[in-house]
Amino acid sequence: MTPRRHYVFLGLTITSTWGNGHATTYRALLKELAARGHKVTFLERDMPWYASNREFEWLPYCEVELYGSLEELRERFTRTVREADAVVVGSYVPEGIAAGKWVRSLRKRGAIFYDIDTPVTLAALKKNECAYLSREQVSEYDLYFSFTGGPTLDYIEKVLGSPCARALYCSVDPALYFPEQEETRWDLGYLGTYAADRQPAVEELLVRAAEHAPERRFAVAGPQYPAEIEWPANVERIEHLPARDHRSFYCGQRFTLNVTRADMVRAGYSPSVRLFEAAACGVPIVSDIWPGIEQFFEPGKEIRLVRNRDDVLACLQMSEDERREIAERGRCRTLKCNTAAVRAGEFEYFAEGVITGAGASRRVGAR
Repeated sequence: MTPRRHYVFLGLTITSTWGNGHATTYRALLKELAARGHKVTFLERDMPWYASNREFEWLPYCEVELYGSLEELRERFTRTVREADAVVVGSYVPEGIAAGKWVRSLRKRGAIFYDIDTPVTLAALKKNECAYLSREQVSEYDLYFSFTGGPTLDYIEKVLGSPCARALYCSVDPALYFPEQEETRWDLGYLGTYAADRQPAVEELLVRAAEHAPERRFAVAGPQYPAEIEWPANVERIEHLPARDHRSFYCGQRFTLNVTRADMVRAGYSPSVRLFEAAACGVPIVSDIWPGIEQFFEPGKEIRLVRNRDDVLACLQMSEDERREIAERGRCRTLKCNTAAVRAGEFEYFAEGVITGAGASRRVGAR
C-alpha cells in the first residue's frame, strides 16, 4: 500500500479554464489523488486574465495558493516545497525555468516536470525558445510526465537526457461528465481555443461542412478567434464556455468534433481532454487523424475519423442507432481506461518510484 504523501503542484492554473485546458486536467487529477488519501497543494501565479475569469477561489480536495511573483513564491513557499514528498512543475508556468531551478535547489529527489503541452514544448526546445523549460533542465527533473506517449518518450530520454519519461495522458472526471437529457441544439459542435495551426482543419471540417449543409446547425465555442473570421449563418459562436457548462454543451450535440494542433499531429499519441470529456458524456466523436489515436479509441467502432468536409457530412447522415452505438462504445472505453482515477493511480505509482529512489526498477512494462 502506498503511504500517504504530500504533493505540491506548481501549475499554470487550476482556478480558471479561460483559454486553456490545464485547469480541468489538474482538477480531475488532484481530486482523485486526494481521494486516495494524499495531501495536495496547488501554487498558481495570479494572472489578470485568469482572475477576471476565475471559476473557483478554493477547492475542497486541495489547498490553492495564489502568488504574485517569483519572489513572492520563494518567500512564502520555500518550506512547503522543501518538505513535500514530491513537487510537480507544470508546463507554461510563468518564469517556469527559474521556478524549476528553485524547486531543484531545495530537493535531493522528488522533482517532477508535468508537460501538458509536450509537442509544443519539444518544438520550442529545438529552437531554444521555450519560456518554461530549458533543454538542460530535462535531465535535472527526476521524472518527466508527458501528455504525449509513443516514440516521444524515447526522444525525451535518449536525446534530451531525462532519467525517466512516462506518459500521463489527460483524463476525465465521470462525476462531472456524463450523459443527460438535453435538447439537441447542434448537429456538430467544436470546443477549443483559437490556434492558427489548428484553424485550417476547423475551416475544412466544420465551416466548409456548414456551408454545404445549411439545413444543419453547428457551434464553435472558445476564446481568441480573430474578429475577421466570417462564420456561416448556421454556425453559432460562443466566446467562452466555463468548465461548468461543458457537459451541457456536449450533450446538446449529435456529434462533437475533435481537431488537433499541428505539433500534436506530428508527434501522435497526444489525445485531447475534449475527447474523453465528450465520450464520457455519451456523444459520438468525429476526429481528425493522427498516429496513435487507435490506442484510445477503435476507429469506426468507438470514433469516426475524417479527412475532409465530405467525410464529416457522411457522418452526420448515419442512422440514429449507429450514432448511439458508437457513442456508447466510446463511453465504455473511456470509463475503463481514461478516467482521472486511472491517471491518479499511474501518477502515484511513478511518483512513488522517484520519492523512494526506486524509479529505475519501475520502468519495466510501464509504458
